[in-house]
Amino acid sequence: MLDQILDSSLNLGVKTPLLLLILIALEAVLSADNAIALAAIAQGLGDSKLQRQALNLGLLLAYVLRIILILTATWVIKFWQFELLGSAYLLWLVFNYFTSEEDEEHHHHSIRFFSVWQAIPTIAITDLAFSLDSVTTAIAVSDELWLILSGGTIGIITLRFLAGLFIRWLSEFTHLEDAGFITVGFVGLRLLIKAIKPEFVPPEWIIVAAIAVIFIWGFSERSQSDPSE
Repeated sequence: MLDQILDSSLNLGVKTPLLLLILIALEAVLSADNAIALAAIAQGLGDSKLQRQALNLGLLLAYVLRIILILTATWVIKFWQFELLGSAYLLWLVFNYFTSEEDEEHHHHSIRFFSVWQAIPTIAITDLAFSLDSVTTAIAVSDELWLILSGGTIGIITLRFLAGLFIRWLSEFTHLEDAGFITVGFVGLRLLIKAIKPEFVPPEWIIVAAIAVIFIWGFSERSQSDPSE
């Protein structure tokens, strides 16, 4: 289907913006689970000002790492070990979250940081692990470097916007943070399967559908607000 849309017979003036739109759409779809993970990590700082600072600086570093990944992608994708490392990191993040002590106020697990400088590298490396999958997808869509870089840039901007929204929603919906880390686990398992047995990797639409179901559950129950507020 995608091959037919991007058939070489298309006029270059039409094909280029169409490719850019597809890359932007892919980044937006693939950023939702990433955004909630980054929001949950930033929320571990407690103070809203520190959360914003951690997201801004963490995603700035993440952007630099993404550019490096894009520029070296044709080399990186030759080594399954990178995907294995990305998978191990994401699954460790999920394990660390679900084995942490529950927050007494909101009754769910949480990852806590004592300073912004602890959260920044965690945010950047988490985005890099997610990017291993999205950059591979972008390369499959286009071999135009400037298009992939543009898609990555827009992806980071979208990610910052979505993460800001999710930070607010995490305190409003009871299951949303758990749902976010479950989807991180899905991505980690997908990378693990891709590294070990690529032929067993489920189609992208199955992953997206599963994540959509988990997100619906995440938004299914609002937290009980304090009547005094």
